[in-house]
Amino acid sequence: MPRVVVFDEFGGPDVLRIVEEPVTEPEAGEVRIRIEAFALNPLDVMMRSGMSPAPIALPHSRLGVEATGVVDAVGPGTVSLRVGDPVVVAVVADPVARGTYADYATLPASAVFARPDGSLDVVEAAATWVGFSTAYGALVERAGMRAGDVVLVAGASGSVGRAAMQLAGQFGATPIAITRDPGKRDDLLAAGAASVVVSGRDDLVAAVRGLTGGAGADIVLDLVRGPGQRDLLRSTRAGGTLVAAGFLDSRPTPEPVDGSVTVVGYRGYDDLLQPEVVARMEAAYRSAVRLGRLSPAIDTTFDVGRVVDAHRRFDAGTNAGRKIVVTT
Repeated sequence: MPRVVVFDEFGGPDVLRIVEEPVTEPEAGEVRIRIEAFALNPLDVMMRSGMSPAPIALPHSRLGVEATGVVDAVGPGTVSLRVGDPVVVAVVADPVARGTYADYATLPASAVFARPDGSLDVVEAAATWVGFSTAYGALVERAGMRAGDVVLVAGASGSVGRAAMQLAGQFGATPIAITRDPGKRDDLLAAGAASVVVSGRDDLVAAVRGLTGGAGADIVLDLVRGPGQRDLLRSTRAGGTLVAAGFLDSRPTPEPVDGSVTVVGYRGYDDLLQPEVVARMEAAYRSAVRLGRLSPAIDTTFDVGRVVDAHRRFDAGTNAGRKIVVTT
């Protein structure tokens, strides 16, 4: 009998349990996917712990917004995909009911796309879309990134930051990574950063100005927020754009005092619910895979029977921003 990971109450990793359920037959316009691997994301932990911004209906709630697998069945009228096609999940609009923490997931055919041939194995394919699509939405859809731009990435060590640096390189822009840990410098350079600034050790504003001939960055991707955003704004050129797309720092973020920089917020789900935007994201994703420019950092791979251990590792933070993947 197929397995599904569910939880009946909010709390730590131990609230997760594995149950057996019959598969759901796809309806018109849907496909059933045999999940091969799924990745953990902060949203999963927020849902599990009761911190989700959207209400969670208990009991028997599911998790999972990122996965790859193979089409197992197609519903009536579905012509874009066939049984046996390997796919990547693009969006799970209702993870509570249709989350990817399972052996099988039934989703709208429009919510998945054919897995591109190229440099990614199954584990990597399960761990790239959320980071890449978030980076694309923030940098391209919101900030209008183009060749020649200098892009400053705060929170560069995580999956979104890593994807942002690789995407910037793909577009001919120059990514500058910010990290608090000097030991991550070589890894960030290998991941695609043109330069690395160590916050807390380096004078961030002076370092960025020095790297940009005094002009400042054209675009800043702030995946941290908090009080540090003030220095990010001072590191941005007049007329530049700061996209706030993360919450790694829970402290209040000060209001901008200088209107010369455009500050915009970004939530990935807003774009993932727009098919025309997802189509552009998918095209860029395929290009990145084909060119070998998309290189996720995988921390640990667990079997689905150890999903609780996977969440314990995520909660402990020992993955240091690298993706934790669960195989079925």
